[in-house]
Formats: sequence, structure tokens, C-alpha cells
Amino acid sequence: MTGAADLDFERCYRAIQSRDARFDGLFVTGVRTTRVYCRPSCPAPVCPKREHVAFFRTAAAAQRAGLRACKRCRPDASPGSPEWDVRGDLVARAMRLIADGVVDREGVPGLARRLAVSERQLRRLLEAGVGAPPLALARSQRAQTASMLIEGTDLPFARVALAAGFTSVRQFNDTVRHVFAATPSQLRRARRAGAHPAAGEVVLRLPARAPYDGDGVLRWLRARAVPGVEELSDGVYRRTLALPGGTGVVALEPRGDHVRATLRLASLRDLAAAASRCRRLLDLDADPAAYGAVLGTDPALRSAVAACPGPRPPGMVDPAESAVRAVLGQQVSLAAARTLAARLVAVCGAPLAAPDGALTHAFPAPEAIAAADLTAVGL
Repeated sequence: MTGAADLDFERCYRAIQSRDARFDGLFVTGVRTTRVYCRPSCPAPVCPKREHVAFFRTAAAAQRAGLRACKRCRPDASPGSPEWDVRGDLVARAMRLIADGVVDREGVPGLARRLAVSERQLRRLLEAGVGAPPLALARSQRAQTASMLIEGTDLPFARVALAAGFTSVRQFNDTVRHVFAATPSQLRRARRAGAHPAAGEVVLRLPARAPYDGDGVLRWLRARAVPGVEELSDGVYRRTLALPGGTGVVALEPRGDHVRATLRLASLRDLAAAASRCRRLLDLDADPAAYGAVLGTDPALRSAVAACPGPRPPGMVDPAESAVRAVLGQQVSLAAARTLAARLVAVCGAPLAAPDGALTHAFPAPEAIAAADLTAVGL
């Protein structure tokens, strides 16, 4: 059993010896004797011996080596790697697209076309960069989505399998048993208390790397909320999502080391894409220790960093939406940009089947904006 060659063994081993949660999501630890993989902060009472461990960039790479997820530390529920948010190379772009469900919808050929490389080159780069090919990464993503649906809903397993992207119930059962060493029924019986969503809703627990300044993120989003698309009240941020299978609505509530996400989707196949976009929006995978150490050396920022640990720069659920909103806000005030965006949404946005409180439209796609008469918007 071999791990990622570019991981520093000594540094990783010191992290698991100290059970340092800051490294959760950056790598996973494979244990040869137990045939499990764990997050660095696994609370197991005994640290495995050096000769028994290997370190992997991703859970998919560990699963490919024949390991299953630790039932004690649940590595599938740890925050993701911040690398895929800050890196702009082909491997990072591929990881973001796989998390958004592109392989499930378009296959590996579709992913390669989006990245303008051959399938062979894509496979070679991903195996070198993260230790697993596109199909293995997508399989790991499907297993994680299935776990969220098993634990967060009462859906029949046949619907869970379909929603998670599996082609058959048999494939779904085999993958769940391989990854979690438990059947779907056993996972559901052991699901976390408190996950009792209303009909038509899916409730997810999105882990965040601590410390996480959720209040600061909500203040930033409140100041820029576009009427009809976003609203914030009582510490809960709600917005519409334009997803491959239709529109959806999500409510996001920061709760310390995680964010509670309540989703209503037109198609459950969009669950993985919706969860991935919410994580990017709230910047849940960032490493606050890395940038906090740098910002804390600046005399002008030191006191602010100490007073408010874990600040995040919120992102966007869609790059096209981000670009449009950036253009609208370039020459006008923040309030004026919100007004222009609201007009644009009313003219070009896709209306929800039924208004959900103050939410009425999804943010318009670029092609809808290009085809519209924008004089009514004031542009």
C-alpha cells in the first residue's frame, strides 16, 4: 500500500500523532493492519505505527487502495481541501467540476472536453496529482452523496441510488458496503439524531474548518443580497439555485463547526452539485490557520485578526453569476448594484414554480441575459 509521493510523511505523521484537526481534509491516513482510512484528527486511542500507515491526498485514492472509511472519525464528513478553491491548474479545475457532478452527467469524455484535454491526459494528471482517476473520484463523490441522503432523509434506497448518480441499486449497495463497511440500512439506523427534515426537504450538515466566522459571512451576504434571489433573517441565509436539473432553494445556517443546509430541489440528482456550490459560497474549505498566521504579522491587522478569528471571503454559487454581479458593481454603489441586479433578475431570471417567501427567481443564465432587452434594466 503506497500513498501520495508528494506528501511529507514526517509532517503528516506528526499531524496524526497530535490529532490536529487543522489537517482534516488535506489528506487521509490509510492503516495497513485495519484496512481503514481516517482523518488526521481521528480520536482512536492508539496512533498507528509508522510502518503501518500511508497517506493519501483524497478519500478516492484510499478507497482505490482497498481501504474503507473509519466508523469512528467519519473522514467522509470532514471539510474538503482548500487546494481546490485556490489553485487554478487543470487538476484543481477538474476536482471542482467532479464535485459539481460533471462526470455523473457527462461522463469522463465530457469532463475532458470542458478542460480541453484528452481523456488519457486527464487521467494521467489526476492520478499524478491526487492518486485517483476521474471515475474513482466520481465514485467517491457518489458514495458521499449517498451517505448524506441515507442519513438526512427517509427516501427509499432505490431513490437514493438514483439521486446519488448510481446506475443501479446493486452498484449503490456494493459501493456503500465497500466505502463504509456497512449496508445502507445500517447507516440509516446509525444516522445522527436531529436529522428529521420536512417533506420534500433534504437537510445536510456541511462541515467547516474551524474557526469559522459565520456571522461575518452572513453580514457580507446580507449587504449584497439581491431581492428575489436572496434573503437573510434570524441568522439564516436563503437563496435560489440554478442547477442542471432545475431550480432549487437552500437555507444555510452557520452553527460553529458546521453549517446546516436545508434544500428543496427540483431533482435530487442535483444534491451533490448544490452541496458543492454552497460550500464554495460560504468558503467552508478554507484554511484559517494559514492565512491567519500571515495576516496576524501585519501591525494594522493584528488586533482585528485576534478579535475575529476565522474570517472568510465568501464566494459565489456560479462563476457566471459572479462575473455579472462584478460588472454591475464596478461603476456604482453597492446599493445601486443590488437594484440593477434585482431588475435584471425580474427581466431575465427563471421564475420559481411557486414563490418561496421572498424568493421568486433564479439568477439569470448568461444566454438569457444576452437574449434580453436590457433597456428595461437601465443598462
